[in-house]
Amino acid sequence: MYQRIHDNLHRQHQALMLLRDLLQEEYALLIKHDTQAIVALEFSIHELVRQLAREKMDIISLLDGGRLLHYADLLPREDGDALRSLYCGIDALEQISSRHASRNAELSLALLDQSQRTLQELNEQIVPHSTLTYGRRGSMDNIRPQASIISGRL
Repeated sequence: MYQRIHDNLHRQHQALMLLRDLLQEEYALLIKHDTQAIVALEFSIHELVRQLAREKMDIISLLDGGRLLHYADLLPREDGDALRSLYCGIDALEQISSRHASRNAELSLALLDQSQRTLQELNEQIVPHSTLTYGRRGSMDNIRPQASIISGRL
């Protein structure tokens, strides 16, 4: 059981290092405004997070809901220290990845706001201010003043 838990923690550690790198790459792509590459990278990030969640669920099932550090205390010193080391490394990488993900989300939302404001300004410049600008036939309406000559038969 120790070997399965150790291998699982090692896979989680490697996956979190990859996640950290992918989030840094995503930030660089956000700066460059490369949407196609960002979309492709997002799929990879989501799949990696799904795999990490599965690995965590496997650990929980192996320990029957117990705490990893309690299990590490029951092991010989070398094995327990190895698990604690991996656990601390995973925790540190999770925090780093969380900060990177928050930074990327803030940048994405800022870019979205900027794009929406730009579109709104363009729309305001294109749409005529007066509702009487265009007529039924699509050409400019000839607005007649109220005092016009009435012609007709009596």
